[in-house]
Amino acid sequence: MALEYLFSPIKLGSMQVKNRLVMPPMSLNFGVDEDGYVTEQHWEYLAARARGGTGMIVVGGGAVHPSGLDLPRMPPIWSDRFIGALRKMTERIHRYDTKFGMQLLHGGRQAYHGEKVAPSPIPALAVVKGVPRELTRAEIRELVGAYGDAALRCQRAGFDFVEIHAAHGYLITEFLASNSNLRQDEYGGSFENRIRFLIEIIEDIKTKTQPEYPIGVRINGEDYVEGGWILADTKRLAPVLEQLGIDWLHVSAGIYGSMPVTIPSMYSEHACFVHLAEAIKGSVSIPVVAVGRIKNPELADRIIREGRADMVAMGRAHLADPDLAKKAYEGRLADIRPCIGCCKGCIERALALEEGTCVMNPEVGREYLLKKKDMPQSKRILVVGAGPAGLAVARMAALHGHKVTIVEENSQVGGMARLASLPPGRSEIMELVAYYLRELNRLSVEIRLNTQLNRELIAVIKPDVGIITTGSLPEIPQIAGLFDTGMALHAMTDVLQSNSTPGHRVVVLGGNMAAVQVADFLAEKGREVFVLHRGDHFAEQMAPNDRTYLMDRMKRPGVQLFKGVRIKEFLENGMRFLWKGHVEQLEMITDIILSEGMRSNRRAAEVFEEADIEVHIIGDAKAPRTIFDALAEADELGRAL
Repeated sequence: MALEYLFSPIKLGSMQVKNRLVMPPMSLNFGVDEDGYVTEQHWEYLAARARGGTGMIVVGGGAVHPSGLDLPRMPPIWSDRFIGALRKMTERIHRYDTKFGMQLLHGGRQAYHGEKVAPSPIPALAVVKGVPRELTRAEIRELVGAYGDAALRCQRAGFDFVEIHAAHGYLITEFLASNSNLRQDEYGGSFENRIRFLIEIIEDIKTKTQPEYPIGVRINGEDYVEGGWILADTKRLAPVLEQLGIDWLHVSAGIYGSMPVTIPSMYSEHACFVHLAEAIKGSVSIPVVAVGRIKNPELADRIIREGRADMVAMGRAHLADPDLAKKAYEGRLADIRPCIGCCKGCIERALALEEGTCVMNPEVGREYLLKKKDMPQSKRILVVGAGPAGLAVARMAALHGHKVTIVEENSQVGGMARLASLPPGRSEIMELVAYYLRELNRLSVEIRLNTQLNRELIAVIKPDVGIITTGSLPEIPQIAGLFDTGMALHAMTDVLQSNSTPGHRVVVLGGNMAAVQVADFLAEKGREVFVLHRGDHFAEQMAPNDRTYLMDRMKRPGVQLFKGVRIKEFLENGMRFLWKGHVEQLEMITDIILSEGMRSNRRAAEVFEEADIEVHIIGDAKAPRTIFDALAEADELGRAL
């Protein structure tokens, strides 16, 4: 077995786990009904990962108290009435050889609702708004008991373990960090006082649960904010937790508003928080779990082999592919559907209080609906366009037994995804394309490049159904004087494809995702870049976690951003515009890059319509949007054919 370290057993206290792979807690805001009971949607989502062979799965946050509800659809565990539904979930997961636990969480000042509580009345740095109410001593004691009662309920419901969430800026973290805990009583001030709340919680849990019931703690190695919890604090706390009988430490990082963020995007390096776990592993003898953009089982195996951690948590990788463990164990690494770190389906939707899912795997949260059905009658499907939507719909149609052919007028597959992968930090987008190409090859889907759709082609293939996935083209803005200057004009697509080479001082006209990424692309090549956006927000199409990294890159020398501008006049080699009530003027500009939007390209639909063939239009050909929308539509249509 190639990944012998990842797939070796491990003991966490009294609990034996078959391998070192952890699906960590991820709150996705689904699978809990109006009355707070977990539903089939929740347990079938988790069962798919247990069936896939993962050794240890943690439910993404159980609320120990009504005041700590982090998301509307997270499992409440503050009352005995929830035990029955939770037991149905544990019984479902225990059909497989997976250790299944619940995370104990109180959102503190980062809870989504308006009645937040915290150790001190200090608002969260980002994401949620509102000043929390300071907890009284009596309320602190009540919450300590709430954690213990919740742990007992988890034990009664059949969970193999509990993991205390003491990371990511939630309530326990707020007590630990001096910048969020300004209390003057026994719960604030000194290090010993600030860790008191967590210690009392652990003691209460141990008093109420059976002896040797496994308990872990998820802790920040670093908060990554000024005045926050730091690695030296964690190294000091870790031995204390071990002495209290904690069975493992799960070392993460970040809070709302930190940089790097807790759930890093594709801009961040892989295994970005593993050094924190490694440092803590040197302070304790109990197992340590590493986490932080680990999506490759080979990397996970190496982390364990090198002694940097004892177990590896792979979160979003489990969303993208529920069979991650099984495929890795069998050596089928190329078959693993990759997470591309876009944060669009998962964290963005959850923080927007919508149901989380995954760009790469639209089945997330729908597992309970996708029961096996009889194969439909096989049809001949002709897909026009080999961008993400075309590749995805072809795969799904082929999986359902249809004979699929893709035609692409260009010499390469990938469409706009290929261009989107070219700016700095965006290369993982091409992993999406590479995955679909492997799948289409496995499913014997023919791809014809440099091929135009016409009547002759239809006469040869004789399709029953046509699918238009021809994407979109740059929109040319209509601004008076734009075409009467001495500055060269370029579409952003031409710049990315190197079909044109801008000079030294350039203006990027637009502020969408593509515009800011093109600015980054040009700045990386040494250009001085001015981004002029007529709208009010930059890169709105990106998930907040992803956009945070990009906007941080825009702080580099040589890049200036202007939003809410009104173009007043184009000069021979410059322009005048209104910004923040003042007229600004740029001079010695050599080029203008146009990136104010896209327009659908669906000309090919007419060929199918003239031949009286059923035709569907999806992705950007339907309406220019994001890759999330394109792949979701492809998945739906591929199943419906």
